[in-house]
Amino acid sequence: MAGTFASINSALTAMRYQQVALDVASTNVANVSTDGYVRRRVVGQTLGAASAPAVWSRSTETSSGVQATRVDRMTDLLLDSRVRREHGRQSYLDSMAAALSRVETGLAEPGSSGVAAALADFRSTLADLGNAPGSDAARSQALSAAATVVDAINLQSAHLSDEASDQRSHLLTSVVEINSVASELASTNRTIAAALGGGSDTTTLMDERDALALRLAELTGAKASVQGDGSMYVELNGQPLVSGYNAARLTVTGGVAADGSATGGPVTFALDPDTTGATTALTGTFGGDLGATVDVLDNALPSYIAGLTSVARDLADHVNAQHALGFDASGAPGGKLFDYDPADVLGTLKVAITDGSKLAVSAIAGGGRDGNNATALATAVDVDDQYQRLVNGFGSSVASARQLAKNQQALTDQVDSAREQMAGVSLDEETVNMITAQRAYEAAARVMTTLDSVLDTLINRTGLVR
Repeated sequence: MAGTFASINSALTAMRYQQVALDVASTNVANVSTDGYVRRRVVGQTLGAASAPAVWSRSTETSSGVQATRVDRMTDLLLDSRVRREHGRQSYLDSMAAALSRVETGLAEPGSSGVAAALADFRSTLADLGNAPGSDAARSQALSAAATVVDAINLQSAHLSDEASDQRSHLLTSVVEINSVASELASTNRTIAAALGGGSDTTTLMDERDALALRLAELTGAKASVQGDGSMYVELNGQPLVSGYNAARLTVTGGVAADGSATGGPVTFALDPDTTGATTALTGTFGGDLGATVDVLDNALPSYIAGLTSVARDLADHVNAQHALGFDASGAPGGKLFDYDPADVLGTLKVAITDGSKLAVSAIAGGGRDGNNATALATAVDVDDQYQRLVNGFGSSVASARQLAKNQQALTDQVDSAREQMAGVSLDEETVNMITAQRAYEAAARVMTTLDSVLDTLINRTGLVR
């Protein structure tokens, strides 16, 4: 209705609206450091005259105040999608660079304790033995240098094996976390739907929903999108990981056993959409931390192990072939200096002889102090270039991974900054909002006081005769 009493209602709704605005600003300030929190903003709506006046009458209302219709989260769906995509790529590159860097450290190249230094020392001792074939000390030193080469190769192989084992364990742990986060997201979707149906505020639930979707993107590179009912749909390699209230279960079907051991072959996965055991194989490459782990296990480590195996096998074969052409201290033909099982070169490589007199130093039978074959053996240690190419190639891969991670970080920081500008809490801005709401509340209260005075005059003093 129009008139003084209607004005009281306008002042009352204004006070209520400004109280909500003050509460929202206070909540923003309280959560300025809360991870995943998205800034809120209250949306007001003018209360006007009745939209459907009664027949034979018309409303004389000019206004009826204001009301808070909803509290919005300051987000942009496209920007959120970009954030998830870039964080998935960043997680992949960071995990790849970290794993390769650990392997590079274990190579100990260049350095005095690596394979390259051991090969150089072995070649040097063989050359010295060629100059002093009758020296028992020189023979012992040559055998010791050969054992050092084997130890250096075995140590490097052990580091690679340990890294592979760690990566397999990490993969199994990641799968458990992926399933847990997916299940939690599906539960959050259900809670959001229930809250929307009951008219409750869902902003906090949506913050949790977005944080869970971001975590899944970082873990797997999965794509996520918000549905019309407020739920989050997550797709992994074309298959639904989270759909509505249901979360599929990710399982490892090949490459890694349940106890973390290797089963041979590439790492494969499947999704059980309804957790009944009827799985669907996942094809294609993965992103995020999971994709990096799979890439390390299926490509980076096997490639280097194959190269190191080739170096060890060629070293043993070349030296053994030359050693067989010589004669030991007793005049007997030389046998194998190195021995290995072709099925597991790195795991079985060893020095075949333990007695220095068995070294075939002489190039002629009964050559006495002839050391020409020792010199030839030094020349047969010819895998340095092959090993250097292997190490340099791996080093280039590590440097590339680091550079890509650094470049990606610039893009990730850019989208994070854009999202922070929209969703982040600015204390200065919220302070202004709080002061604005406070002053508006005081103004509405002043209007209420003025109207109270007007009504007092109308009721108690109008018509009085003095």
